[in-house]
Amino acid sequence: MTQIRSMSQSTPRRAGELGVHSLDHFNFVVPDVAKAETFYSQFGLNAKEEDGKLALYTHGHPHRWGVVSEGPRKKFSYVSFGAYEDDLPRFRERLEQMRIQRLDPPKGFESNGLWFRDPDGILIEIRVAEKSSPNEKATFEMKGGDVGMQNAANRSKVHKVAPRRLAHVLLFVTDISRAINFYRDVMGLRLSDRSGDLVAFMHGIHGSDHHLIAFVKSDGPGLHHLSWDVGSINDIGVGASHMAEKGFAYGWGLGRHVLGSNYFHYVRDPWGSYAEYSCDIDYIPLTQDWKDGDHPPEDSFYQWGPNPPEDFAHNYEVSKEGLKS
Repeated sequence: MTQIRSMSQSTPRRAGELGVHSLDHFNFVVPDVAKAETFYSQFGLNAKEEDGKLALYTHGHPHRWGVVSEGPRKKFSYVSFGAYEDDLPRFRERLEQMRIQRLDPPKGFESNGLWFRDPDGILIEIRVAEKSSPNEKATFEMKGGDVGMQNAANRSKVHKVAPRRLAHVLLFVTDISRAINFYRDVMGLRLSDRSGDLVAFMHGIHGSDHHLIAFVKSDGPGLHHLSWDVGSINDIGVGASHMAEKGFAYGWGLGRHVLGSNYFHYVRDPWGSYAEYSCDIDYIPLTQDWKDGDHPPEDSFYQWGPNPPEDFAHNYEVSKEGLKS
């Protein structure tokens, strides 16, 4: 088993309350890891082999945001949350009090975290980790052009977009209210906003974006999208254009969401889930108690942008045949 690493508790935190501080990393399985390496490398991530799996990093950042394993078909495997070291015994006690069964880590994933399943069977870990969620609103560049000069780079000179960090994960669940209650009562997350039984967004109590995890209604569990933070709307456009040139043109954007307020463009991966370029999302500091709302569908999806694809909310993980590429 891995050794829990002692770490400083100097990071700002909401005193006296128990809650995870970050979405630490994720894991999912695909039938062809080489395709995943191509997709995520072109998307702008640092994708590299580690212990026979594909590890996903952002360039210049030491944190491992995700792991992709190989298996017979696309399947979301688990999500790992980061917690402060002195909170881990309290989480262990909470699981015991709620009579939630503790599990061993998946084969090939050595960990001394706390493993269990949510009501949809999604495997969850709470582990000691450094806080990877932001402690302040991410920087965002948006300014007019300077006078007397060309402000847009020639197409041949455009930079390659490199996301800065994992922003959030959106999962398919079968019951929105049940998911909200479970992730609130067990992980200490708080509801930011929802739209009835269609979708919900949750944030961390120690300071996080408007949502570090979100849920959308489906017939079964699965991964809808992984969202990656970039620094400007121009980065979103450049990234989307590059992906289209590389054969990944199917997606949705450019647009702006309402709940979270972020600008977005989604690129579909080879298995029917999405990678999102995102910027300028709302931020909830640890000192604020965000007032959650229940919004009608027309006020909960997007403020402007093209119509989404007809299958945008389709869960290909519960389709017997999966996505036909």
